[in-house]
Amino acid sequence: MSSILDLFLVATLIGGVSGSDPKEAAPAVDLKVGDPVPAFQALDDTGKEWKSADHVGKGILVVYFYPADMTGGCTKQACGYRDDLSALKGQGVEVVGVSANSVAEHQMFKKEKELNFTLLADPEGKVAAAFGVPTSDGAAYKATIGGKEEAFNVPVAINRWTFVIDKDGKIAAKNTEVKAAEDSKAILDTVAKLQKKAE
Repeated sequence: MSSILDLFLVATLIGGVSGSDPKEAAPAVDLKVGDPVPAFQALDDTGKEWKSADHVGKGILVVYFYPADMTGGCTKQACGYRDDLSALKGQGVEVVGVSANSVAEHQMFKKEKELNFTLLADPEGKVAAAFGVPTSDGAAYKATIGGKEEAFNVPVAINRWTFVIDKDGKIAAKNTEVKAAEDSKAILDTVAKLQKKAE
């Protein structure tokens, strides 16, 4: 993706991160470490309904929110999780990414970047709202998939936040200042510390 498009997306998709965008939706929820995770459901990248009740409590669940498929930082973040997934699974971790992209866009993103974990479609920002993650106005954009330019669109832009949910279904860690390229490594460290604490 060109640097011009990256700059455009930073301005349009995540301009609300600083709180300076008056159109940013104020979160109604403020989850804290130790709080029970909210129940949520959304369509996954296969078009099937993914329900938190089927996953929470069966291991450690990482839910990471991000602005848009196939954009610079979001691609680095997703590829980090892809590359570290074996190590994460070895620690009993399931990873789920959430953005406002459609199921079809998630499918293209996963195929293009060979992603090996689930992506959830949250076009109205309902899952984000359940976790208290701020959103701002979305945007249409283009990305190159398989050498061909494709149209993408996020109805809302979800801020980049990551949550770790423990085996008891409670928030074990919350990061509201995620460094995209380093997120998976940070989660590996977080999970290792949680497991050591539990021993």
